[in-house]
Amino acid sequence: MDKDPDNSTKKELSYTVKVWQTTAIVCLTLVIILIVRVAFNVLLMALAGVLIAVYFHGLADLINQKTKLSRKISLIISIGGTTILFAVMTWFIGARIQNQVTELNNTLPQTISTVKAKMSKTPVGQKILEYTSGNNSQKLMDTATSFFSTSFGVLGDLYIILFLGVFFTADPSLYQNGIILLLPAQRKPVGRIILSRIRVALKGWLKSMLVSMILISILISVSLNIVGLPGTTVLGLITGVLEIIPNFGPVIAMIPGVLLAFTIGTKTAVIVALIYIACQTIVASIVTPLLQKKMIDIPPALTLLSQLIMGTLSGIMGIILAVPLLAILIIVIEELHVKNGALNQ
Repeated sequence: MDKDPDNSTKKELSYTVKVWQTTAIVCLTLVIILIVRVAFNVLLMALAGVLIAVYFHGLADLINQKTKLSRKISLIISIGGTTILFAVMTWFIGARIQNQVTELNNTLPQTISTVKAKMSKTPVGQKILEYTSGNNSQKLMDTATSFFSTSFGVLGDLYIILFLGVFFTADPSLYQNGIILLLPAQRKPVGRIILSRIRVALKGWLKSMLVSMILISILISVSLNIVGLPGTTVLGLITGVLEIIPNFGPVIAMIPGVLLAFTIGTKTAVIVALIYIACQTIVASIVTPLLQKKMIDIPPALTLLSQLIMGTLSGIMGIILAVPLLAILIIVIEELHVKNGALNQ
């Protein structure tokens, strides 16, 4: 028997429609990937703005719980108090830091010369000096410059992040509800759960980072002051700021301290290196895990891998935001794939 020509035509049309639909999906996916790639640094700045908003609202929640003040007054105190505290700290320790920075600027060139002289007496040191001189030195500088470069310059990025933080802080529900509205009706409950978990995870990360940064600054400043090293306040602040970069930050922070210690003696340099290692071990192994209970438990190898990938894509900002971004990604995968997959089986 001959096949029905109408049926055959319908099948051909159905197949053609599916081909065009598949082509359209692939093209749309490629366009989205290209847009995300171009705008990736902007998305990271948006995440930094979200972190600022999470900080202000988290502090406002704490004030609200302790004082029973209204949510609006607590938020005003959170923003105003943080701004005033930052201004007072800058004014109070500014002069002292300026003197110590000047002292470090005068001391470091002599320190570097001393270190080079000592390294030139050993075979390993000679190899390192050869590698970091001439064309290799310029290549290292170019790599470092590109690595620490930002989209709009440091001040431009800070300006954008600050304004995004202000907008997100002023009305976070507007943006949360906007995200929920974009989801299909059956996915809206899952979307709310994801946003709630992300907020808790980011709050836990911020809390752990702030406490760790303050603690490591105090430990390093006091310990190096006992040893008799100059510029301990600046060295402590450098270590505290770089604490926000897991794995890489502590290593970078140790370099100026150890170099300065070499001007006093090799034994002092060893002691200073041990102080940095001990303080970082205490904070990283004991304090930070206790504070990050509310955050997702991320394996160290996965953290390091995400930092390397993000550093390649977006430089220093990528490294700083690699951990919270990885936490967000894990939450989304757990809610959309793992849990729903388990329910559907």
